[in-house]
Amino acid sequence: APLPHRRKAMSAPPASKKQAPWKGFLSGSLGAMASGAVTHPIDLVKVRMQLYGSTLDGARHAGSAGVAPKAPPGMMRTGYLVVKHEGAFGLYKGLSASLMRQASFIGTKFGAYDLLKSAVPKDADGGLSFWKMTLCGLGAGAIGAAVGNPADLAMVRMQADGRLPKELRRNYRHGGEALARVVREEGVLALWRGCAPTVNRAMIVTASQMAVYDKSKAVILKESGAKDGLAVQTGASFIAGVVAALTSNPIDLAKSRLMTMKPDAEGRMPYSGTMDCIVKTARSEGVGALYKGLVPTAARQVPLNMVRFISVEAMKKLLADVD
Repeated sequence: APLPHRRKAMSAPPASKKQAPWKGFLSGSLGAMASGAVTHPIDLVKVRMQLYGSTLDGARHAGSAGVAPKAPPGMMRTGYLVVKHEGAFGLYKGLSASLMRQASFIGTKFGAYDLLKSAVPKDADGGLSFWKMTLCGLGAGAIGAAVGNPADLAMVRMQADGRLPKELRRNYRHGGEALARVVREEGVLALWRGCAPTVNRAMIVTASQMAVYDKSKAVILKESGAKDGLAVQTGASFIAGVVAALTSNPIDLAKSRLMTMKPDAEGRMPYSGTMDCIVKTARSEGVGALYKGLVPTAARQVPLNMVRFISVEAMKKLLADVD
């Protein structure tokens, strides 16, 4: 008798492999550390420019031991003054803390963004609308900032130290020592000084970076018909960097000033919070002062975004087959 016909099982197409959460955090951390190391000198110049004219040191500016000129120094002159008074390696002050910040803060926000996107209900076409991506960016920025604030505080203080008179400098040797001394001298909660503006800024920057990057990338792919690769990622990250720089600068300035402020002779801090710092800065230095450091901010944000997103995309590709 003929053998019964055995029906061949229909094999369903393989389901797309969901990325493990740790891959998002790791690829974000590694990509952020690479981009942070490249753009650190620009970030230091930006911080020095933002602190020029602050209550902390009156009219003193980056690296100068004398009286500040009437007009604040520009990006190139600020960088020149740093090199002149502190040497070329002065541009890399705070690098160890910066790498700590990239690994903790930026790695967390990349991982959190991926997690939030996977948790948000998808649209009918299987994707996410821009406002949903923006909400994911806001949430990821807040989470990353809360985790990374201690390293961020250490980095800003180390970058700003060289502009102070020698007797007022903290002289942290590296990021680890900075964190330990802050805890010992000011208490554990001091590690989260300036956390509010850090969170505010991170929410704005992350929403700008992530949502604008994803949206720009989708539009470029759709309109150009190009494949997802270096050219598309470069274009999308450039757009995201410009938007992030424009939206975040006033809060970034307040964050730098709050993190480096010291009490006066009577023990009073010059600023009580983010809005107080922004209002006092605008009142005493003019509204335009809120955009001090915008040129280096943009000069840093644009290449930083390009290197960071391209690095993160490369890391995700490398980790795609790792279990």
